[in-house]
Amino acid sequence: MRAHQIMTRSVISVTPDTSIVEAANIMLKRHVSGLTVVDDAGKLVGVVSEGDFIRRSEIGTGRKRGRWLRFILGTGQSASDFVHEHGRKVSEVMTASPVTITEDTALAEIVDLMERNNVKRLPVVRGDIVVGIVSRANLLQAVAGLARDVPDPTADDDHIRSRIIDTMEKNDWCPFGLNVIVRDGIVHLSGVITEERARQAAVVAAENVEGVKKVHDHLCWVDTMSGVYLNSPEDDDLAKAS
Repeated sequence: MRAHQIMTRSVISVTPDTSIVEAANIMLKRHVSGLTVVDDAGKLVGVVSEGDFIRRSEIGTGRKRGRWLRFILGTGQSASDFVHEHGRKVSEVMTASPVTITEDTALAEIVDLMERNNVKRLPVVRGDIVVGIVSRANLLQAVAGLARDVPDPTADDDHIRSRIIDTMEKNDWCPFGLNVIVRDGIVHLSGVITEERARQAAVVAAENVEGVKKVHDHLCWVDTMSGVYLNSPEDDDLAKAS
């Protein structure tokens, strides 16, 4: 999937001269957490978000840096902090020259850019003009949409078993002596794990195979140093109940 398939097209923008109060009210009224900032020609020049309103003098949340840290950072940083905390216009608090994407940017690249730059939204541009925006909410909607069950004519027990095994054996956390039993879409996993996090990975791998209705965990954990052997929590619960 690409940006144009999930982006929000009706982008709410303000100008660099928009007041802080007006920008905050627009976000509250329109239920958005960020706004693109465009000049008179419609060219993207920045982004302003909720995070830009956290450190503000009006609510007493300005940065209080120690004298030694102020010395290390220099007067330039103190000046920048003052502008951000006391500025009256969007241009004084916005993130200038924001990271952008195009309509053809792949979702994998979008997620990578968000994580690498620690941002929650990316403007979609065509040239210098904003044509949309992709936020984490858009990605969540994409996941929800693609996760809907789609009937698979080959999702019988034999195919399910093969797909689970194929998926797990590609990973270094695959349980030793993995055994998979499938009956009417109900999966039973058994084998040995030496890392507890591999248990959840194995269950998730099985759950993601089309046709799986439920996964039963019979994976046992073994400490490679001491040889201590523990049954799965599910098997322990069954033993206690019997």
